[in-house]
Amino acid sequence: MISINRSVAVGLRYLMDVKIGSAPDSWGIWFPEDDKQLPCDRFLDEIAEAGYEYTELGPYGYLPTDVGKLKDELQKRNLKVSGTFVMAHLEDPACAAEIERQLHGAAKLVVGTGGNYIVLIDDTYSNLWTGEMLAPKELDEDGWKRLVDKVNEVTRVTKEEYGLQTVFHPHAETHVEYEHQIERLINDTDPSNVLFCLDTGHHAYRGGDPVSFMRKHHQRIPYLHLKSVDRDKQKSVESEGITFAPAVGKGVFCEPWNGAVDFDAFRDVLQEINYSGFAVVEQDMYPCDFDKPLPVARKTREYLRELGIG
Repeated sequence: MISINRSVAVGLRYLMDVKIGSAPDSWGIWFPEDDKQLPCDRFLDEIAEAGYEYTELGPYGYLPTDVGKLKDELQKRNLKVSGTFVMAHLEDPACAAEIERQLHGAAKLVVGTGGNYIVLIDDTYSNLWTGEMLAPKELDEDGWKRLVDKVNEVTRVTKEEYGLQTVFHPHAETHVEYEHQIERLINDTDPSNVLFCLDTGHHAYRGGDPVSFMRKHHQRIPYLHLKSVDRDKQKSVESEGITFAPAVGKGVFCEPWNGAVDFDAFRDVLQEINYSGFAVVEQDMYPCDFDKPLPVARKTREYLRELGIG
């Protein structure tokens, strides 16, 4: 049973301008191709059936990369695009060509389908399955400067060449995961260009408070990823030394109403600031049974509607 605080029911209409979406991630999609993932046609059918107006495009190549075909698939389901993500080692000069390749491919697809955002993510410093270190956990000053410069550059390129807004997405097991690191990046990047995606689940997973963070930094946050954290499962995976991907498989990220994030309080902040950006449900669940995502997505959409978000 979903429990919702209805004490602010009179004010719920103020959040009707929030644009609600979901993402392939909420259907267990992490890769362009994988036998553990459901076919893209079924994903598109189900996200529309669950009641979402917007979708992210997910990993490049999962959905059709031909703009005309993708537009047809979206239009026949009355779906719109919010954006898509680019994930790479932003501080590593050796990855510059790969970042450029990813960025231009993603941006062309977003523009072609009427979307607005590139969600930029620093790649992980460790192998998500084995925990093997791929890069230093903490960047030195030179590495941090390279990351900041790349974030500024990507934001400028997407805006000047494609008319898109880049939002930086802090993510667990990357160089920008803890609240003090996120605030450092906020302070070090161009405030007139670099905006942020607040992922309530990742933020809470790394010990932050998404409610107070949103209140403090909302002017830089036009884009949200919504999910929560199961604290009991988090304690279990941390005590056992389980790495990020297996932790996701064990359900450490959960539905908004079913975890540690106080979504009543988060909704109140959105009301205070008259938030009108995107709120994209992005509940990591790779891998999962093919029949699991739709009921969760439908219940989450109902929950957000009753909560007064969208």
